[in-house]
Amino acid sequence: MSDRLAVVLIAVAWSGAVGVLGLVVGRLLRTGSLRWLPLRVALVAVLAVVAGVFGTAQAMFLSAHDFSVVLTVLLVAGVVALLFAMLAGANVVRASRSLREDTRRFGESGRFEPGRPDGRGPAEFAEFAGLSEELIRTSERLAESRAREQRLETSRRELVSWVSHDLRTPLAGLRAMTEALEDGLAEDPQRYHAQMRAEVDRMVRMVDDLFELSRIHAGVLPVGRQTVDLGDLVSETIATADPVARAKRVRLGGTVEEGALVQADPAGLSRVVANLVMNAIRHTPADGTVEISGRAVADGVELAISDGCGGIPHEDLARIFDVAWRGTQARTHNETSGAGLGLAIVKGLVEAHHGQVEVRNVGPGCRFLVRLPA
Repeated sequence: MSDRLAVVLIAVAWSGAVGVLGLVVGRLLRTGSLRWLPLRVALVAVLAVVAGVFGTAQAMFLSAHDFSVVLTVLLVAGVVALLFAMLAGANVVRASRSLREDTRRFGESGRFEPGRPDGRGPAEFAEFAGLSEELIRTSERLAESRAREQRLETSRRELVSWVSHDLRTPLAGLRAMTEALEDGLAEDPQRYHAQMRAEVDRMVRMVDDLFELSRIHAGVLPVGRQTVDLGDLVSETIATADPVARAKRVRLGGTVEEGALVQADPAGLSRVVANLVMNAIRHTPADGTVEISGRAVADGVELAISDGCGGIPHEDLARIFDVAWRGTQARTHNETSGAGLGLAIVKGLVEAHHGQVEVRNVGPGCRFLVRLPA
């Protein structure tokens, strides 16, 4: 065996023994402060070098003077290394404490705002900076969730208010008409029966809408996809809605490009188109026009419904698809107001098909645009 190989093996044995001992001690002290980690690393490194030099010096038969000089140099260098390790440990602890303080404020305020006025904080280290950035993104997502939850809670309260009123009024009317019929005070019983049937039908439609909306929000609405010809669907919708449009003296028409096919649930997509068309007819004044257009695009199909409603106030555009939103705070039911569920159902059904729906003011009214993937 050559002398150089022997020296290497001796150095590996002595330094390795110190390294193993350092790992064991570090394992025992792993729950301690992060401040001492750089110090332990530096101490193990220095002691490993000293042990390696000591072992090789004994094998090389160095003089006592030379060995003491080498040992002195190593000890001085080790002390300097330990001082720098302590400084590095203090910086790590300061950054971790700053991150902990930022996290505490995040828990109290719900918004993560990292950093300190002097610029010293978690961003001093890449790992802490990455953690801080992730907490910032988490804070933004939580803020969005809180805002969405607040909007949903507002919609829920409005829905309860609208529904309670819309049920209370017809129920009170039904009770009054029933009492009149029982007491024999109704001059025209047939008219009373017709009114009672109309009110019952309206309440049934409201309950059906509420049930469908609850299934949409619960994510349990079945979507049986089939190939649907958008032209046939629009033609059927126009044929169904035309009597209502004629009664209001509203012109209803539509055109769809050939070959506009989409994989969708026929009943769900028909409900989307019917709700949008009936909503447009309801809000278009006499002698106005409701126009339906459809076409195939690169990644799917587009369906647009334009009306002459006079436009939607800018502040209401963001809430137009909210549950129970009717664009008015009035509580009196009239023939032009619905239960505030139709457009919410439209959005839910479109999103169940992985599509998008939007509305904007165009010309004398507004334009609803539905995009569905092919």
